This record gives sequence, structure tokens and C-alpha cells, in this order.
Amino acid sequence: MDRGTVGSTNRGRLKVGVRSHGRSEIFTPVGELDHHTADLLSEPLEAAVEAGRSRLVVDCGQLEFCDSTGLNVLLGARLKAEAIGGGVHLAGMLPVVARVFEITGAEAVFTVHDSLEAALDD
Repeated sequence: MDRGTVGSTNRGRLKVGVRSHGRSEIFTPVGELDHHTADLLSEPLEAAVEAGRSRLVVDCGQLEFCDSTGLNVLLGARLKAEAIGGGVHLAGMLPVVARVFEITGAEAVFTVHDSLEAALDD
């Protein structure tokens, strides 16, 4: 990972794929989720909830970094999804990202799965 881009305004550091699978809406953020790139994930999460998709699965297997802004995006999506009877499932977190959730205690408010497959089977 090129640490030289951390803190820059290069929004190209995060790409988010979105697809539907059964009753789940799957989001695949690739790169770094921080205050410069958070909108790239928050906008499709909000759009899914507005469309009535309440089971949101975030495939974190290619998410290399997540700061407090990224964590807040996921917490906000969780509240909105729960308000319509759903939730946010996190799948396949890399150790560096899992550590952020562990340190902050946020892992306790999400359903965390070892893999995307496990999240979809739940």
C-alpha cells in the first residue's frame, strides 16, 4: 500500500462495487476508507436503504484502511438499516481493519463474518 497518499484528497484511493444477491445488497469497498473517500461508500449505502434494501453486507476483504470517519459511515448505515428492520453485516475484514473495530468496540454492534460467503449464508 502506498502510504504516501494517506491524507491526500485523491478520491481514487477507494472504489466501491455494489450488487444485489437475494435479499442482500453487497458493497465491496476497495482501498482506503477515510474522511476524503467516505462519501463513496456512504452514498450507495444510503441509496440502498432509501430503496428499501435493509440487509447490507459490506465485503471488507479488499478494504486496506478505515479511519473514524469510515467507521461512522458504517455506524450510520447500521442505524438506518435497523430502522427499517435490517442490519449491516461485515465480512472478511483484514486484520488492520478488524483492529480498528476491536479497539473502538464497534465489532460488538455489527454482525461480523469471516467471509462474504458466510455473510450471505446467514
